[in-house]
Amino acid sequence: MWRASILTLYPDMFPGPLGTSLSGDALARGTWSLETHNIREHGLGRHRAVDDTPAGGGPGMVIRADVLASAIDAALPAGDERPRLLMSPRGRPLTQARVRALAAGPGVAIVCGRFEGVDERVIGARGLEEVSIGDYVLSGGEIASLVLLDACVRLLPGVMGKEASGSEESFEGGLLEYPHYTRPREWEGLAIPETLLSGDHARIARWRADEARRLTAERRPDLLKGD
Repeated sequence: MWRASILTLYPDMFPGPLGTSLSGDALARGTWSLETHNIREHGLGRHRAVDDTPAGGGPGMVIRADVLASAIDAALPAGDERPRLLMSPRGRPLTQARVRALAAGPGVAIVCGRFEGVDERVIGARGLEEVSIGDYVLSGGEIASLVLLDACVRLLPGVMGKEASGSEESFEGGLLEYPHYTRPREWEGLAIPETLLSGDHARIARWRADEARRLTAERRPDLLKGD
């Protein structure tokens, strides 16, 4: 079973949308599991404080190293080989290749940051890998972790209806996905390209490859730099 453990200040945000549709069905069948760990349970004092002011001054608050380390140690026993991820806008961008690698492994443990971030010392001391889902800032790591989990879970064996569904998508071959069409044959004066109706599979494959490259050149030319 592929296992996901989430360390968060807001465990009620899970499973959220992951409890519905394909991921929810797979969760109910036991294809994967999801557990949450409340960081605040390891907070200090009567109010379970988890954060403090930034060293050197500045706005906001920072999650304490001792608190977060205690939560990680309690949630992840020695010998747990799953990658330890910290959702962070300064992390390495999440790619489809990384998603496939994570989906092929035993699962993931994800730390969801809040406030200004987490104490830098715990990142190195507990081997956290910072991961970003885009060049923008969210209120916390929970939504980002839902994105990462959805991307991984849909690739687990048996989750999608057809294995080919996951291999002919955007980014799988370094290109954006080609356009799709279905019935009706004509809609509001717009027709399905004749090539797709020809029954010539080689011709259809060439058309799809050409369209994928055209769309990539228009919208994500950076993906073609390695060509």
